[in-house]
Amino acid sequence: MNHAADSLERSGRAHSLLFVFPWAKLGLWMVITAAVSVIALAKGSVDIPPGAVLGILLDKTLGISVAYPKSAGWEPIIWDIRVPRVLLAGLIGGALGLSGATYQGIFRNPLADPYLLGIAGGAGLAATIILLAPIPVSLYSLSILPLFAFGGALASAFIAYLLAKVGRTVPMTTLILAGVAIAALTSAMTSFLMMASREDIRVIFAWLLGGFATGSWSKLPWVLIYLLPSAVFILLHGRILNVMQLDEEQATQLGVRVERTKLLLLGAASLATAAAVSVSGLIGFVGLVIPHIVRLLGGVDHRLLLPGSAVLGAGFLVLADLLARTVIGPAEMPVGIVTAFCGAPFFLYLLRQRKRAIF
Repeated sequence: MNHAADSLERSGRAHSLLFVFPWAKLGLWMVITAAVSVIALAKGSVDIPPGAVLGILLDKTLGISVAYPKSAGWEPIIWDIRVPRVLLAGLIGGALGLSGATYQGIFRNPLADPYLLGIAGGAGLAATIILLAPIPVSLYSLSILPLFAFGGALASAFIAYLLAKVGRTVPMTTLILAGVAIAALTSAMTSFLMMASREDIRVIFAWLLGGFATGSWSKLPWVLIYLLPSAVFILLHGRILNVMQLDEEQATQLGVRVERTKLLLLGAASLATAAAVSVSGLIGFVGLVIPHIVRLLGGVDHRLLLPGSAVLGAGFLVLADLLARTVIGPAEMPVGIVTAFCGAPFFLYLLRQRKRAIF
């Protein structure tokens, strides 16, 4: 009896610790994401033992030499090809997960996602124009495609903002409608250009469906320079996003400048999304699905929801990229197909749950 009582007491204490210290959950998610990343580094057209992967990483990053199975071709495969690809997938997944949680918090709508303001359509249109234009896509060995896709994404978000602005305020419903209209227009223009072109459009389809086949070390700074300040700004507003889940009048009474905060957070989330889309193409459902999973696992507190969405978003997209390059190997499918297979059923599940809640 005493033994059983002690066991129950210890179990209760453990549960209380997880409740009082929610960051333990974030630490667990980080460990899971790290484990997925190691598996992604080890698996591919050439399988490499995880011990060798860890040994190469320790040697390259910390200069620590450890004994591990060695082969002449493993080091360049890991360090020059797979590490930048996994890092890029993690950064993009983290950016989309964080932006999705931010959008859902601002609009107080669980079906909002990072592409709500037409960012995906603008980036896709700009990328299509560059790929079809009679100009070189590379300049001094650097691709100009991410730059134009980034500009198209930001332009779409800015136009949606201008269309929705009424005086000094920006009604959120009008902003959503403006984003939907811009997304429809840019998608139609992209389809027209593709149909009217006589060029091989498979490369455009590949970009529009997203992927990391061209991931390299040179692309990481392009994402980080925009993602890091945006992420820091968003994460510092976790408590304020909690307050903004109340009525706007109540939030104002608590000292929150609601309209200004919404615009700043939307700007930061849109900047992070635009940077992500510019190098990876259009990868859907990450920003929609991941915040919901984090809510189910960790609750609705944005102080945990925001970093949790970034961490699990990174792990999810690394895993999706691993599946994309191994399921039908040696061929490789776009990552957007994998995320759609995972995300679409979950999206339908959310719609069904909302329907039940309404009726």
